[in-house]
Order: sequence, then structure tokens, then C-alpha cells
Amino acid sequence: MRRGRRIAIDVGDARIGVASCDPDGVLATPVETVPGRDVPAARRRIAQIVEEYEPIEVLVGLPRSLSGREGPAAAKARGFAVDMAKIISPVPVRLVDERMTTVTATQGLRASGVTAKKGRSVVDQAAAVVILQSALETERVSGKAPGESVEPFI
Repeated sequence: MRRGRRIAIDVGDARIGVASCDPDGVLATPVETVPGRDVPAARRRIAQIVEEYEPIEVLVGLPRSLSGREGPAAAKARGFAVDMAKIISPVPVRLVDERMTTVTATQGLRASGVTAKKGRSVVDQAAAVVILQSALETERVSGKAPGESVEPFI
């Protein structure tokens, strides 16, 4: 397991959830929910978070269907990841499978007593936490960086 903090991003239309982990990669925690409608402003805010947290990599959730196919949401996440890779270079960006993360995050919030109305503001952060915990576990088991590397096309 590589040592170093990671940042995970759950890209949505209205909101972008951001999570981080400790340098040992043990525990993922929510960072913030970035408004997603103004994409350039969202990119700038995430770049500020990356500068502040100094991660070894940024993981962007790739929303595939249960069958593994990629639709419009996956294309948006890929585009966002490429744009972020340009902005935060030399920090590497990786795409990781995020199937069912929002469902898992929502179920976890409901189980802990968070109402649907209050949950909207934090579900994206919770989904980013699930993405990051899954990626950390994948690396712990395989010994390899999770997902696929994103190359910044300049």
C-alpha cells in the first residue's frame, strides 16, 4: 500500500462530493460538497482542495451501469477527470468504478437517521467517501493503484 493522502470526487450534475483519507490510507472522511452547475468554478475549488491537502493522487468516480456499460454520466466524469488532470498536474488522476456508491451512501445516511431532505447536502460527500474506501481496499488487496490512469491531453 502506497503511503499518502488521496482525494476522491463524486461528480454529479448539481453537486460534486469530495472526500479525503489519512496518509496511511486507513480512513476516508468527507471534505465538502462543491456546487457543480458552474463547472469552471467547481474545477477551481477542487484545485484549491488538492493544493491544500497535497494528495498523492485524485480518484474520480466513474459511474457505469450494473452491466459495466458507460453512458452519458460516465462520459461527463471522464471529461471532468481529463480537465482536472490538466489543472492539477503533476498530481495523478485516476478513474475508479463507482457503481452503487450513491445508493450505498444514501442507505448509510438513512440508517444513521439522516432525513432525505438533510441528506441531499451530504450524500455526494458520503458517495465520495464510499468511492475512496473502495479504492483503498482495492489497493490494499491487489497491491496496485486502483482504476485507470487519466492522461491530461494538453
